[in-house]
Amino acid sequence: MASRPTVTVHTTSGEPSSSLPLPAVLTAPIRLDVVAQVHKSVAKNKRQAYAVSEKAGHQTSAESWGTGRAVAVFPVLAAVAAFGNMCRGGRMFAPTKTWRKWHVKVNQNQRRFATVSALAASALPSLVLARGHRIEQVPEIPLVVPSEVESFKKTKEAVALLKSIDAYPDVVKVSNSRKLRAGKGKMRNRRYRQRRGPLVVYNEDNGIVKAFRNLPGVELANVKRLNLLQLAPGGHLGRFIIWTESAFALLDQVFGTFDNPSAFKKDYILPTAKITNPDVTRLINSTEIQSVVRPAGPKTQKRPWTQKKNPLINKTLLFRLNPYAKVLRKQELLRQGQKEKKEKKKGSVAGGAFLTSLFAP
Repeated sequence: MASRPTVTVHTTSGEPSSSLPLPAVLTAPIRLDVVAQVHKSVAKNKRQAYAVSEKAGHQTSAESWGTGRAVAVFPVLAAVAAFGNMCRGGRMFAPTKTWRKWHVKVNQNQRRFATVSALAASALPSLVLARGHRIEQVPEIPLVVPSEVESFKKTKEAVALLKSIDAYPDVVKVSNSRKLRAGKGKMRNRRYRQRRGPLVVYNEDNGIVKAFRNLPGVELANVKRLNLLQLAPGGHLGRFIIWTESAFALLDQVFGTFDNPSAFKKDYILPTAKITNPDVTRLINSTEIQSVVRPAGPKTQKRPWTQKKNPLINKTLLFRLNPYAKVLRKQELLRQGQKEKKEKKKGSVAGGAFLTSLFAP
């Protein structure tokens, strides 16, 4: 029996110390479509209602005179039309209302599936690199640090930890990406925009939030309250996650395994993949399948029914699939025979007439 994969726990100085078994949630199936759809819906739940004023475009004394005065029925003010959405100073078409449907309900199982997929994607270095994180020098993905990190209270301790595990280049990338926002968002408390850095997942906050919160791009989350908006920002998988040892060990209890339900989510079991081996080409070309699809043997050997045949070419298979095709085939042959007889008879009559004309006086 193959041993279960393990993950190394790195000390605050960056040296490997102990190891933990890989949680089952990090081997769950990755569904890009589910993550994108759930992220789009969940992100709408933070929107605030907005609308234009109900009086906008109607605060004029314009009034229609009605018919019979040889003037336009449309309201006019000083020879200028009013109110209409095509008019200067008029109201907009279908003015926005605050009672628009802002929030979107997402099924609980879908939200959990998306969260599980995002966690599984964070354990693949290729997806983390593809998302833009600078993890070239990081010793291992997933990256686990000791539980004593949860008691850090100073930012300089957090910086020293990130530098020891070679995760600080990702923070530098975020700092260099800080740019002034284009548009009116500069006046609305969102003056700058920047990339996302690592996500630190902890079990208990003994000061870790205070230590990491001032680092640019670094976010924190409790392992029992993981958020898809943090695990897959923008709906894109592969967030760089730094786990504390206690949080990493708790994942099997939070999300359960493929056989045992979760201790925190009632009757929840991880979703299983449709196929365990995603290399479909290798499966199709395997000896076990090819021996059944195309059995070995001499060419004179009668092919078994498992061999695929074309009923448009193989008449035996055609008659087996469609017995009435045999009747149609017989009728077609009879029509062809009758047509050939008529043409032959017509040709002989024409030939006789031609000979008669040659020997006529």
